[in-house]
Amino acid sequence: MEAAESNQRAGKKGDDLTNLTGAERAEYVRAMFTRIAQRYDLMNRIMTVGQDMRWRREVIRIAELPPQGRLLDLGAGTGDLAREASRQYPGCKTVAADFTLPMMLLGRQRDSLLEAQEKHLYWSAADACSLPFPEKTFEAVISGFLLRNVIDLRKSLSEQYRVLKPGGKIVILDTTPPARSIFEPALNFYLHRVIPFLGRILAGQSEAYHYLPESTQRFLEPEQLAMRLYETGFCSIGFRRYMFGSIAIHWGQRP
Repeated sequence: MEAAESNQRAGKKGDDLTNLTGAERAEYVRAMFTRIAQRYDLMNRIMTVGQDMRWRREVIRIAELPPQGRLLDLGAGTGDLAREASRQYPGCKTVAADFTLPMMLLGRQRDSLLEAQEKHLYWSAADACSLPFPEKTFEAVISGFLLRNVIDLRKSLSEQYRVLKPGGKIVILDTTPPARSIFEPALNFYLHRVIPFLGRILAGQSEAYHYLPESTQRFLEPEQLAMRLYETGFCSIGFRRYMFGSIAIHWGQRP
C-alpha cells in the first residue's frame, strides 16, 4: 500500500514538472532513475527501435578524441556512451559519472565482460551542476539524455566548460520538442500514449515514462540550446536532428 501511494505521488509529480524545482526536482529524478535502472537500457532500445546505439556512436565520433585523450561521460547511467568511447578510441581514459548510484552499480557489474581494450573506464559519483574535477581536465565532455533533467542548465553547462581543456569539445545527445511537421500528431501520440504503455508493461513504471514526454515538451528547442552553448562561451556550435525531429545532437568547442 505504501509503495503504491509512493508511486502515485511520483506519478503526480511526473505529470506536473512545472512544480518541481531545485532539490525537490533532483530527488525526484534520482528516485525515478533508481526505479527504472534494471530496465533502462532495454526501454531505450525499444523506444528508439535500436536507433539510440547509432546516435551514441555518432556522439563519440563527433567528440574527436586524440590518442589517449580524457573523456567525461556525464549522466552516464549504465555506461553505454562510455563503452562506445572505449570501442572507438581504445587508448582513451573515460570517466563515467552519474548521481544515481544504482545505475552506476549496474554498469560496473558489466565491467567484468569488457574486453582488455576497454579497461580504461572509471566510475565517479558526481552532480552535473557541481563537478568534482579540476579545471581543464578533459578533451571531451559528452552526455546522453542528461540536460533536460538537470536542475540548473546554465550552471551545468558552465561546469562542463570549466573541466574542458582549451580546444576540447562538448557533445550532447537529448530529446527535443518535436518540430512542427506532418509527423507531429503521430509523434505526440507515441510520446504520450505508446511510451507510458511500454513503460508499464516492460518496466512496471508507467509514471516514470510519463516523465519522458513531459520533460521533452518542456525542454529547449535545438536553436535555444545552441544559444545557451554560445552564452556559456562555446564556439564552433552546431546541431543535428534525428527521429523526425524528436532527438538532437549538439556540439561545441571551448576556445
